[in-house]
Amino acid sequence: MKFVEVDVLGVYVAPIAVMLLVAWIITIILCRIADRFSLLRYVWHPPLFVGAVYLIVLSSIVLFAAR
Repeated sequence: MKFVEVDVLGVYVAPIAVMLLVAWIITIILCRIADRFSLLRYVWHPPLFVGAVYLIVLSSIVLFAAR
């Protein structure tokens, strides 16, 4: 698949910017779910873990979009 710019209210935005935003929103949802069940207390460094989850989600979105 070819990555093309996205038109947002007349402004062309790079597709990676949209993917970054979507990954951030998904990561926030996952963090709230983990916080609800107190799963982050089992992690050694929660901000580092959340950053790693963000990268995993972003990589998955990019790989899915590249198909």
